[in-house]
Amino acid sequence: MDIIAEKSYAHSRQVDQRLTNSHPVRIIYVGAFIVMPDQYENFEEEQDMSDETPQEGVPPQENDGMDGEEGGEFLNPDNIIETIELDENDGDSEDAVTNDMGDMELQGYGEGGEEMDLKDDADIVFTKHKGSVFCIATDPGTSTLAVTGGEDDRAYVFKLATGEVMFECTGHKDSVTCACFCYDSKYVATGDMSGIIKVWDVESKQEVWSFETSDLEWLEWHTAAHVLLAGSIDGSMWMWKIPNGDTKTFQAHGVPTNIGKILPDGKRCCVGYEDGAVKTYDLKTSKLSHSFTGNSGHAASITSLDCHSNNNLIITGSTDVTAKVISANNGKVLSTYNCASESDEEDNSVEAVGFSKTHSLAATGTLKGTLSIWDINTHQCRLQCKHENGIVRLRWDESTPFIYTCTLDGIVHMWDGRNGQRMAQWYGHQGEILDFDITRDGNTLVTASDDGTARVFTLHSPDR
Repeated sequence: MDIIAEKSYAHSRQVDQRLTNSHPVRIIYVGAFIVMPDQYENFEEEQDMSDETPQEGVPPQENDGMDGEEGGEFLNPDNIIETIELDENDGDSEDAVTNDMGDMELQGYGEGGEEMDLKDDADIVFTKHKGSVFCIATDPGTSTLAVTGGEDDRAYVFKLATGEVMFECTGHKDSVTCACFCYDSKYVATGDMSGIIKVWDVESKQEVWSFETSDLEWLEWHTAAHVLLAGSIDGSMWMWKIPNGDTKTFQAHGVPTNIGKILPDGKRCCVGYEDGAVKTYDLKTSKLSHSFTGNSGHAASITSLDCHSNNNLIITGSTDVTAKVISANNGKVLSTYNCASESDEEDNSVEAVGFSKTHSLAATGTLKGTLSIWDINTHQCRLQCKHENGIVRLRWDESTPFIYTCTLDGIVHMWDGRNGQRMAQWYGHQGEILDFDITRDGNTLVTASDDGTARVFTLHSPDR
């Protein structure tokens, strides 16, 4: 898997245009034929029946199931994973093809090539996007709506109960990578990679404000006001009052600002940068409060951060495979959590971090699939939960010690943060999950995926 070292996986996927179609395949050239995985079984028989030997480089004239006639389909060059050219005079060609195909993983097919029924636990599958869905968020006011942004330069607000589109957020010119509701769900903001930011009145479905920055990295609403913050690739950070557009700017750091969060008190914000720096700002004065870099800071890019509900603690995750717990009051690093695995021979990073709402616990999730639960009083790792694939996002439940994770194999997991027991899993996606959210009432979970869909799952967690 290709990993961009200085970005989180989900962020790097937003700008990675590799294999954007839904069903990438490997093709194998044997002489002049293109053999698809589901056609190889009959390939030898068709060769015996043919009286003509096709000229090298010239495809056969008969209908081969790929010429657009009925029963066939066009081969999209973007779907090609690998081309293997075999010498048609090589007596071992058949073995070479068979052996190579034996290593292929075909989603939705069993060992004998038979099509399987794939499990789908979703109540609603949202399919309006034509490409990867990069972001998703639910409305905190009513827990009935979601907003998505996608690779197709589109954003949609839809009803969770039915999947019905309330309205499309039009006018974007690049992939929509940021989308979120304000605290009371009166407004929804959408932002694309080119820097176009738009705010919409949810009730009237009308655009009420727009702005254009340099390439956008993140958007964040204030916790209790119609105030919107944004960070860009040139290190700039902006704050606007919506809808009148009153503006404040913050001192640029000179490198991309990867992520920003407003502390629960609504008076400060914390920002993580590509060079590993973390800074806190006073929102009223827009002045820098604290900054940590150098020996006490991260050695590489910040991928994730969270702020504790007590307003005293901040946790950050980085591509240096550590997480740091920082005092929000004086900016000092209280502890560094080493999240590396002994078997880290390939790239790894801390992709997600979060504080429990009910216990003195923090969680970190890595690209190698390790969920670690930390005691924030002793700063000791209490337990680890292993996933089969990399973790992209994590989120603690609002009222229980349960924690949700989503992974690159398209699965959502729920764990008990007290003992590490996996309580449930939800299936349905046929691609990587890039983002997810949980409604404020805790009853619904939504996901956004590389497979071009968003899904809505009903949560039936214990103790709820």
